[in-house]
Amino acid sequence: MSENASATELTSQYTAQVTADLERNTKEQDRVGAEIAALQEQLASLQRDHTVLVNIQQAIDAVPAPDTTAPPSGNVPVPAPRKKAAPSGTGKLTRPSRKTAARPARATGKSTGITAGKTAGKTAGKPGAGKADVAPTAQTAQTTLVDLVRRHLTEQSEPRSAAEIATALGQAHPERGVKTTVVRTTLEGLVAKAQAQRSKQGSSVFYTAAESSGSAATAPSEEQPAPADA
Repeated sequence: MSENASATELTSQYTAQVTADLERNTKEQDRVGAEIAALQEQLASLQRDHTVLVNIQQAIDAVPAPDTTAPPSGNVPVPAPRKKAAPSGTGKLTRPSRKTAARPARATGKSTGITAGKTAGKTAGKPGAGKADVAPTAQTAQTTLVDLVRRHLTEQSEPRSAAEIATALGQAHPERGVKTTVVRTTLEGLVAKAQAQRSKQGSSVFYTAAESSGSAATAPSEEQPAPADA
């Protein structure tokens, strides 16, 4: 009888020990599974951030630098060529007499007046005379996609996604063939330059125009003349 009682007690101990080990193993599996799911979610978030950063870098490299050279306006006066100095050692120049110098001056003045009168008469007889033909200095450059996206954001009162902005620009400018990926890259470039703001709602990303702070106008300071030496 004593042997049967001891065997039953030993079996009960093993059963309790195995049950406790099974419960501990199940809890450990749940804990490790939860950690794996959290790590996978963190890895996916890091991969999305990496993609966004790569797109931002490509957008920054693709944005052209602003052209600071201003086109020439109007006709630029060309300075008259400088007269060559008389070579040294040629002797003194003889001054012409008053009569000789006066005659060419009078003839030149008379011929100049006649020529000017004829030219004025011809010009007055032609229709549309007096209007200068000014050639255009530079053609108006086509508006870039960056300007279109920035202008569209400033006109919106609510955040917009890249797909919504691409659809609106595609309807307004069908000849451009606007694509969502290009618009998203452009938006990320504007965010990197602090010209737009990005907000995330769940798994969707929305963009708004950056708030522009008004700068105080400063009056130009007048330079005081330096005092004259006594």
